[in-house]
Order: sequence, then structure tokens, then C-alpha cells
Amino acid sequence: MTAAQVAERVAAGQVNDVPVRSSRSIGEIIRGNLFTRINAIMGALFVIIMAVGPVQDALFGGVILANTLIGVIQEVRAKRTLDQLAIVGESRPMVRRDGVAASLTAEQIVLDDLIELGPGDKIAVDGVVAEAADLEVDESLLTGEADPVLKRPGDTVMSGSFVVAGAGAFSATRVGRDAYAARLAEEASKFTLISSELRGGINTILKFVTYAIIPAGIALIISQLTVGNDDDMAEAIRRMVAGLVPMVPEGLVLLTSVAFAVGVVRLGKKRCLVQELPAIEGLARVDVVCLDKTGTLTETAMDVSEVRLLAQDAPAEAVLGVLGTADDRPNASMQAIIDAYPAPEGWEVLDSSPFSSARRWSGAMLAEPGSAEPVPGQPGQGAGARTATWLLGAPDALLPPGHPVLTEVDEHGAAGLRVLLLVRTAATLRSVMEGLPDPAADAADALEPIALVVIEQRIRKEAPATLRYFAEQGVQAKIISGDNALSVGAVARGLGFPGAEHPVDARTLPEDPEELADIAERTSVFGRVGPQQKRALVQALQSRGHTVAMTGDGVNDVLALKDSDIGVAMGAGSPATRSVAQLVLLDNNFSVLPSVVAEGRRVIGNIERVANLFLTKTVYSVLLAIMVVIAQVPYPFLPRHLTLVGSLSIGIPAFFLALAPNAERARTGFVRRVLRFALPAGLLAAVATFAAYLYARHVYDGNLEAETSAATLTLFLVALWALAIIARPYTWWRIALVLTMGAAFAVVLVVPFAQEFFQLELVGVRAPWTSVAIAAGAGLLLEVTWAVLRRRTTKTDALIGA
Repeated sequence: MTAAQVAERVAAGQVNDVPVRSSRSIGEIIRGNLFTRINAIMGALFVIIMAVGPVQDALFGGVILANTLIGVIQEVRAKRTLDQLAIVGESRPMVRRDGVAASLTAEQIVLDDLIELGPGDKIAVDGVVAEAADLEVDESLLTGEADPVLKRPGDTVMSGSFVVAGAGAFSATRVGRDAYAARLAEEASKFTLISSELRGGINTILKFVTYAIIPAGIALIISQLTVGNDDDMAEAIRRMVAGLVPMVPEGLVLLTSVAFAVGVVRLGKKRCLVQELPAIEGLARVDVVCLDKTGTLTETAMDVSEVRLLAQDAPAEAVLGVLGTADDRPNASMQAIIDAYPAPEGWEVLDSSPFSSARRWSGAMLAEPGSAEPVPGQPGQGAGARTATWLLGAPDALLPPGHPVLTEVDEHGAAGLRVLLLVRTAATLRSVMEGLPDPAADAADALEPIALVVIEQRIRKEAPATLRYFAEQGVQAKIISGDNALSVGAVARGLGFPGAEHPVDARTLPEDPEELADIAERTSVFGRVGPQQKRALVQALQSRGHTVAMTGDGVNDVLALKDSDIGVAMGAGSPATRSVAQLVLLDNNFSVLPSVVAEGRRVIGNIERVANLFLTKTVYSVLLAIMVVIAQVPYPFLPRHLTLVGSLSIGIPAFFLALAPNAERARTGFVRRVLRFALPAGLLAAVATFAAYLYARHVYDGNLEAETSAATLTLFLVALWALAIIARPYTWWRIALVLTMGAAFAVVLVVPFAQEFFQLELVGVRAPWTSVAIAAGAGLLLEVTWAVLRRRTTKTDALIGA
């Protein structure tokens, strides 16, 4: 297409304007943080309080506004990080315009563009094939069809599929939201986000909280309007609102979003692109990680260490140089050969077939300068030329079992070396592609072993330390590679990998899912694993209850990455691999994975901590409302009191705790563990507070401000004790955090301005010290209850783990 034709289509809106998946727009972020159910409830209560005053009782509105601003700011920071990394990590199709192929973003493609294809390329839009050279496309992610489809000129290709072999070009016929994959995504029939136990647990908690708030809130409203008199209706309304506000865990959802957003920014600094936010949590829950050897444990770059001739006087090095020029998209092995052997002059490529992970070989039909007579009917031959078909690939794919050459191959493989076999045949390349010659076939068409190409792989420096980290954290590692099993086992032994002494050749694996699952459980190293077998191994491990992560960089990893719980792709991997993964390591740095695990654990562990605090507040608020209704007394607090208690014992500490380092192991049962603490803590806080309130009513006989002050003191001390339990294990800053919150409350009690602002004043000695004693008793009971519940839960978790 010409530049003028492109401009016409852009003006007509015929562009591939599918929005980037990496983040929400700023408008969506603001709406998502501002217009929430919780903000609607709190906003209505804020309007009521503003109508009756004073402004001190409307402080909770400022807290909600601050929370919303924090949420927006943190998510915008995360959005910018994601968008910047997405630009770096996105695939860039080669598009022919004005007769020149240029690398463009997917969003720059317009209708009728001619887009080039090669192995590993993701098809960004729908189209019709214009050129094809052994072009094979995998459409399994869209259609479920497992086998690659051979495409010829005139055939259609669909967005969301990817090239596994061959090369070609296609003309874009449907772009943007009209493309097949875009329509599937909108219908949510395929590309779904991974599940998040953390978010699911919080939604479950909020659902039960809603069920508890509605009846308790209605009863409290009726009660306060009944016990209040007509002369002091405003006071009754204020105390009614005070009872409703703390029932809502307003900061829980916010801090969860903030924790995820901060995690995205932190990982972004390590050049890790998080394509789905719950992936941070997901990797922390993984108990099996499947590693592709090449590009993950070893570097992508390789070196040819030796070419071992099997046939004397064969031009092996020259042929290797020519085969390199015949491959437009060389893989790592072929690139090592290209670097070692430049192409000689005088050779002609008559036909070629690029590497296919299904066949496990590439080949070309070459015209070789020589003294032999030309073969009649072969095109492109000059005088004195001779032709032959040369294949380069996995020795066990080109030779029958038991062939003597395979013994030498195994010896090299046992030393951790990759070995390719160069063979020659008089048969045409097309006939070979239809099926390798039978070993008993005519000698004229048989495959003649010419040379072994021994390639040395470079183990990543960070691989041993990363594998040790996973072992120490109780995460099983499995190496699943397409290489020779002995070679994979040797690399694994060099890394000190458990089970490396017994690698399994995947060609011997059973097809029965149960038998395969048994082998997958007890085996750590697999070689000669095909793309479908990688997927089957992942599914087998999942069938035994494992949460599985898969790392990879090649086209043969795509299916396994898509089916795994967490897919991790290397930035240098194929576009198809990066598009299906939840995490992309842009610098190909395998050692970043422990950081991702650490971020996930920080998010999970810290949100569980703060959820304990927020749910404790909800429990004691609901129970206090019920007690007030039953006793038919005024609610003991004004909104300002609970804003003060909530801010110092929950809101401010939770913000620090949610973003602190946390290396605790991720475990299932989030809701169960949170309720295990919140229910007894909330019950004890409510009972202690109400007891102190009733005692203060007896002592002060109608001095409502003094009664409220005594109850507030008890509630704060019990809440502070709960915070001290949740903050464990102690570090200097956690101890300082708890002490600072206690000191801040003490300042309010002794500074005259603060006393007047918050309407708090401790009168006399008897009631205040009784309130302290009641709080201490409740705190000690909470310690005992927590110790017993924790011991029982530890035993239960141990039994579940066993």
C-alpha cells in the first residue's frame, strides 16, 4: 500500500483501534474509585451529618475523600508504568508499505495492509493469505483444534492465532473490533482474567457484611429515633450515623487496590510487565513451576563447539552456511551456526522449509558447485552443478531408533550439549516433507548422516540461586524441554537440580491422564517434550491440585503457557508467547521471579493483616448496634469518636502494614483465617465497650459526654491491643507504629483543644480506671483466644498440607 492509501483508511476509521489491555483509562480509574457502593453509602451518611452538624462529626467524609484520592493516584502511577512497559513489550508486525517492510505497532495496521509472517509471529488482525512458504498456523487458542493448519494463498487467517512454521504474508480484511479475537474478547468467551482468591475472598466478606449491616442499621435507626426526644433529635441522628459509619469496611477494597498497584510499580522497576494484576498474587500461590530449559535456565545465545563429520569429504560446513541464509527467521541454534559458518559463494537454494517444532527439523534443496553432471529436470542448475536435499534437526527425529549415530549423540547429550544432525538425501524436499524416507527404502532416497553439529549452551548465572529460592520456599520445579532428555538432564545436574539423574524422554509418556499425572508428580526432568505434551503435563499437574506456573519463550510453549495458572514469558520470546502470558520478563532475567513471588506474598499477607482489622471494626460495630437496640439506650458514640478510634487503630496503621515487606508463605483459606480473628476480637471489643459504657452511665448518671469518653477509651485500648497482635512479628517500626498510635490518642485526651474538638474528657478517676481495667481484661482474653485458635489452625493447615 502507498502512504496515500494508508491516509485514506485512517481518515475512514479503518484502523486496528483495539484498546491496549494493560490498564484502564484515567476516566475509568476516577469513576472506578469514586463511584463505588461504599462511597455511595458513606456519602449519604455524610450529607445527613452535614445537615445536622457539627463539622467534627463529618470527619469521616474527609477520610473517604482521602482514600479515593490515594486510590486514584496509586492506580494512575501503576497505569503509567504498565503503559510504558507495554510499549516496550508489545509485538511489532512487519508491514509492507510503499514496497518496503517496516516494523509497526498493531494499532497502526489499517485495512488491506500486507503483513509479513514468520515462526512465532502472532496474527494481529484477520486476513487472507497472499504468500505462503510452508506456512503453518496454530489456531488452537481460538478453535480448540490441536493440529497446526497449513495455509496456502487464498486461505483465511484469524487474529489470535500464531505461526508455528514457515513464512508468508497476508492482507488485512478485518481490523479493530471487527477482528475475530477482538469480538471473542468482548464476548468474554475466551480471553478471561485469572482468578484471584484474595479479591474473591474480599467480595465474599463484603457480601456477608452487607447482610449484617442492613438489619442492624435499620434497628439502630429506629432505636435512636425512639430513645431520643423531640428536643434533641439532631443528637439522635448523629449517634445513629455514628453507629452506621464503622460498620462499613471502607478502606479494605481501597488498600487491596493500592497494594496491587504498588506491586505493579515495584515490579515495573525490575522490568517485569504484569499483564493481569492478580498474577502478582497468583505466582505467590504457585506450588509447581515448570521451566523451559532454553531461554529460561540457559541463555538464548548458543555457540557451535564442534562439527563432527560422519561422511568424509562432505561439504558440511559450506552446507551449514547456506542453510543459515535459507532461514529468514533463524532460531537460537541456527543463529549459532550462522555466526560460526558464513555462507560460501556459488551455492543456490532451490527450495527450503523452515524449522517446525512439530517435525523438529528444517531443510533446503541446494544446488552445489561440483564436477558431477546436472540432474535432468532440476531448476536453477548451471553446468557442472549437482543437487541434494539437506536436512538439519534433532537426530532422533531423522534417524530410526537404534541407529549407531544415536549412541554418539547420547554421549554428547549426557555432557549437557545440544546436538543437531545434518543429513543428505537425493529425494526432493517436497517428498521428504510428506514423510521421511523409510529406513528400508531405496538407498538413493535414504537419509545419509553427514555431520553432527555440537552446540554449547550457556547456563544463566542467576539460574542456580533462583532454583534454590524455589526449593527453600517449598515450590517444586519441573524442567520441561524439547531437547534430548540426556542433554536436559546434564544441564539440570549442573544446576544441582533434584531428580536430574533420572530424566524422562517424553516420547515414552503414556496418553492416559491418570498415568501421566502419576509420572508428572514423581519426575522432575523431561526431554523431547512436544507442544501438546507440555500442555498435557501442565494439565496433569493441575489435576492433582497443584497451582502451576509455566515459563517459556518459544512457540512450542504457547499452549502450556495459556493453560497454566500463571504464564511467564521472556521479553525476547516470540510475540505469541508474550501475548498469552500474564507476566513478561522484559530483560529475560529469570532471577526476577523471586521478586514477583515476594510481591505476591507481600500483597496477600498484608491484605490479610489489614482485613483482620477492618472486619474486627465491622463486627464490634454491628454487635454494639444490637446491644444498644436491646438495651434501649443512646448509642455511646458520635461519628467523630469512631473516626478517631478507627483512624488510629485501623486506618493509618493499615496503610503502613499493607505496603510493608512480608515474606509469609501464601496459603489458601483467606476468608476462614480473617473471620477466625475478627469474630472473637470484635465480640470482645463490643462486650468490653458496652460494659464500660453501662458502668459509666451508672457513675455519671446522665453526663453523656463523660459516658461517651469512658466507652471511647475502652474501645480504643481493645482495638489497639488487636492492632498489636496483628502487627506481629515485631520489628522496630511496627513497635513504633503501635506506640505512636497510642501516644496520639493520649494527646487527644490531654490537650484542651483536642478534647473540645473531639468532645472527649475523662471525668474523675473511678470510671476511667474501670474502663482501662475492662479493656485490659478483654485484651488478655483476646491473647488467650488467639493463641488457642492459632494452635488449632496450625495443626489443621499441617494436616491439609500433608
